[in-house]
Amino acid sequence: MTNLASENIGSPLRYGYATVVPVICASIGYYKKSLDFSGYLAALVIGFLLAISNYCFSTSLIVFFFTASSVTKFRSHKKRQLEENFKEGGQRNWVQVLCNGVVAAAIALIYIIDIGLKETPVNFISSYNASWLSMSVLGALACSCGDTFASELGPVLCCGEPRLITNFRKVIKGTNGGVSLAGLLASVLGGLIVGVTYYLTLLFSLNQRLLYKSPPQWPIVLQGIWGGLVGSLIDSFLGATVQFSGYDTERRVIVEQPGPFVKHISGRPWLSNHSVNLVSGFVTAMLSPSVAYYIWPFFS
Repeated sequence: MTNLASENIGSPLRYGYATVVPVICASIGYYKKSLDFSGYLAALVIGFLLAISNYCFSTSLIVFFFTASSVTKFRSHKKRQLEENFKEGGQRNWVQVLCNGVVAAAIALIYIIDIGLKETPVNFISSYNASWLSMSVLGALACSCGDTFASELGPVLCCGEPRLITNFRKVIKGTNGGVSLAGLLASVLGGLIVGVTYYLTLLFSLNQRLLYKSPPQWPIVLQGIWGGLVGSLIDSFLGATVQFSGYDTERRVIVEQPGPFVKHISGRPWLSNHSVNLVSGFVTAMLSPSVAYYIWPFFS
């Protein structure tokens, strides 16, 4: 069997990694109550698809999962006072897991069918399809991580009131579509973490001769930052327009559905928070390859 053929069908090591690592990571998440059982099962499927297709996809997902779980628990006592559906420990079910990971998993499946089971450098000249799909997965994961960091850290680190992204008027902390400097910096950090993880994994996974013949790969880090920031802004815009935010004067929390004691703040009750996460991840995933295609020549 040729090296090319073995790359396309994968090695026993890759299959072992794709089977064992998702089980270990999902089990840790379930044990620490970051996932419920349905979320555990969904994480296994998504983890397997990303792990079997490309090690870079897998490590980026793993870092996203554990860092996002950590920031979700950060200053949880303050979030309890702001959120209607607050869950101790930020435990995620299958819907939340899919809305944050299914876009990347679907693109990874296309990557498997079109490219095979291997890592590829970003090179839009000689490997257009592989580069497009890779940067799309990176964009989806960076968006999810950036938005999670912004929504979990922004409200508890912001000193003042956030501003609604559509008209910049001040709104109550926890309002969907509210942005702050702390939240924007947090989204950059989330994207940076995913970008650096992807880049370092690529350096360790690829043959040095192949890397030498390829364009510089460090702009992957910039792509991660871009995905985290822009993905978070897209999520905020959707949250301010097609997701309802209101203040329940009786319970004194932000709610996502109209009610008798709810004062409307922004948006319409068309999409849930999970749906907004899904749409923003998809949009960022579609935009990311085009951005990479046009910026890469500046660094080559």
